[in-house]
Amino acid sequence: MGRDPRRDLLAGLTVAIVALPLALGFGVSSGLGAEAGLATAVVAGALAAVFGGSNLQVSGPTGAMTVVLVPIVARHGTGGVLMVGLIAGLMLLGLAVARAGRYMAYVPASVVEGFTVGIACVIGLQQVPGALGVAKPEGDKVLVVTWRAVEAFVKSPNWTAVALAAAVVLVMLVGARWRPAVPFSIVAVIAATIVAQVFHLDAAAPIGDLPSGLPAPSLGFVDLSALGSLLAPAVAVAALAALESLLSAQVADGMTVGQKHDADKELFGQGLANIAAPLFGGVPATGAIARTAVNVRTGASSRLSALTHAAVLAVIVFAAAPLVSKIPLAALAGVLIATAVRMVEVGSLRAMAKATRADAVVLLLTAVATLALDLVYAVIIGLIVAGALALRAVARQARMDQIDFRPDLPGEHSDEEHALLAEHIVAYRIDGPLFFAGAHRFLLELSEVADVRVVILRMSRVTTMDATGALVLKDAVEKLNRRGIAAMASGIRPGQRQVLDSVGALDLLRHEGREYLTTPEAIAGARKHLEHAGLLDPRHPRKATR
Repeated sequence: MGRDPRRDLLAGLTVAIVALPLALGFGVSSGLGAEAGLATAVVAGALAAVFGGSNLQVSGPTGAMTVVLVPIVARHGTGGVLMVGLIAGLMLLGLAVARAGRYMAYVPASVVEGFTVGIACVIGLQQVPGALGVAKPEGDKVLVVTWRAVEAFVKSPNWTAVALAAAVVLVMLVGARWRPAVPFSIVAVIAATIVAQVFHLDAAAPIGDLPSGLPAPSLGFVDLSALGSLLAPAVAVAALAALESLLSAQVADGMTVGQKHDADKELFGQGLANIAAPLFGGVPATGAIARTAVNVRTGASSRLSALTHAAVLAVIVFAAAPLVSKIPLAALAGVLIATAVRMVEVGSLRAMAKATRADAVVLLLTAVATLALDLVYAVIIGLIVAGALALRAVARQARMDQIDFRPDLPGEHSDEEHALLAEHIVAYRIDGPLFFAGAHRFLLELSEVADVRVVILRMSRVTTMDATGALVLKDAVEKLNRRGIAAMASGIRPGQRQVLDSVGALDLLRHEGREYLTTPEAIAGARKHLEHAGLLDPRHPRKATR
């Protein structure tokens, strides 16, 4: 994609138009007010554009972050949120220095889809008080707050607010299908504001007075005594900022040809953005998937577009604050409800649900946990469950099969001799991983071996082994030996020797002289064992002693 400054400027202007109602709405939803959302979009948007690792990323306040911030505001107030943002910014810088960006690749798509659905539900529910035209009830659980808002509306209905919110939702959803390139969110908000002013709709409460400019940077909110209680929320905010920003940058890469973000540099840019935003009264920021997608689709090719977006919003803050202050809160609620609806991609969900049962379970669990608990816990739960299911699937790939050792017998041998050896020797080949998730069933199988004198374990196809697998193998060898059955191993890989050595399994095999490089050597060793036990005549190997 070649660079074209004019296209970048136009893309930046378009993104700013889309971002304005979202910045205002997310600021209001977070509890810090519309001015906090604007400050974040301007300050964090500019810094992340300059210092981030993606040429196309657009940063600012997001719905996912709002979901996390609402309970923090309820418990710690405005100053607590600003402190959390500052601490989270420092944590993001630490993640960048530690080069943690590469670990984003380990987050399964089912977890991402699940928390996206959960976020959409929470964002939609958070807008219910505004859409119904009632004061936001107390509480930090979205389901409880939504129920209380509905109760308040039933007692004193405000149909004006409902009509404005519904009209905005309708215009945005229908308009997006009719003319996807047109930013219907700003069209709907302008129309709703004009209607409210022309018809003097007092029931449609406006945003209220906004400062005509950014406040002077200040550290007045810093309270070191509250540091201990704010660390956990800061970890949640930093984790979400990292996850959403890197996911958004990944989405931008996928929409273009030749663009590739630097994950660690992106974390660094987001860290600086989140350190600076609280100084101006802004909420924590992340890369914004929807705005980034608009940026790419409108032809952006460099950071100039994201910078232009921040500059246009800054001009609006300075020049148009009186006009912006008249926007009805119900209209912003409508914008965010429509945004939540558009976040859910039914086709993607259907494909994920059909992929595997494990993917469907992880997706559903993550979405429900997001709604019932909070986003960070939901992601952790989703990752744990996805990891457990993946381990189970890998463990099921491991096999232990009894095999015919005739092809590995050295020299020429008759069927009679082979039959004599087969009476006393059994060989197993272990395929796949030998680790904690599936090793114990091998021990169970080996424990059931009977009526033989030698068990040969062919290890050359073991792909990986952990301490649990090594301990299980040692335990199996010891149990076989106690029963008078000689356990022998062949083909142990160099990478697995250290693990076996650490638990003493290798010493056990070496002490008995029962560890061999190849299967033919192990069979030769088994024959010698049978000879020493008097079960095979060394002078006439084709005859067994009775």
